[in-house]
Amino acid sequence: MEAPLFWFSSEEEELHGLDRMAYLMFIMAACTFVSLLFENVPYGRYATNKYGFPVNVKLAWFVQELPAFCMPMYLIFWSASSKTSLLPNQLLIAMFFCHYFQRTFIYPFLIRGGKATPVVSFVLAFVFCIYNGYMQVRYLSHYAEYPAHWVTHPCFIAGSALWLVGWLVNLHSDHILRNLRKPGETGYKIPRGGMFELVSGANFLGEIIEWAGFALAGHSVHSSAFAVFTAVVLTSRAVAHHKWYLAKFEDYPRNRKALIPFLF
Repeated sequence: MEAPLFWFSSEEEELHGLDRMAYLMFIMAACTFVSLLFENVPYGRYATNKYGFPVNVKLAWFVQELPAFCMPMYLIFWSASSKTSLLPNQLLIAMFFCHYFQRTFIYPFLIRGGKATPVVSFVLAFVFCIYNGYMQVRYLSHYAEYPAHWVTHPCFIAGSALWLVGWLVNLHSDHILRNLRKPGETGYKIPRGGMFELVSGANFLGEIIEWAGFALAGHSVHSSAFAVFTAVVLTSRAVAHHKWYLAKFEDYPRNRKALIPFLF
């Protein structure tokens, strides 16, 4: 079956369209950086009613992350592509799928409590996952061309290792956060253990490292744009969390940094 080109008239036009989407994401990252200087991303502890009616947090996480998993599945299985038989492409797609499978089908159902998500934040996250899921996997499954030896290239090896380390740090940090409260307890506690001994945003640090590794291994403007956008959003969130912890807990470890151990 011939590959769908959506609103593009040719593969060349679609590839140019994917490139433009990546450049637009860089612009989105810059605009987001500026906006986050004045207000935190409104979900979790920063959720407010001014961003619309609340959506159940488990439902919100599941539905908003679902397109980043389902869109790539649709793109890959709609039609066969020679690129999906290439090992570098397969491994990079597997990294993307691995993250979003966990984020869609496991993470939401492990959440304990948690504030409802304002509908505006939910919708924006849903749209972003469609946009990014299409851009990343359409490029990798149909257009990305790597040399035969790319899986042994230092960039791919280092990037893959970074991705794995970041993914594991993110998973472990989420596990710590989920288990802060004993059954029946409410309220916030100081997270301890793992990378939380060094930074307040250990879970955010893990995800930033994860997508930075993906960008290094993928070596494309598309993966780089995603890594930059992720870093902008999660750095802001880590800084906000750090300030919040310091203000809320008198005994919060003063040697802890916001995001980068020993530095920041």
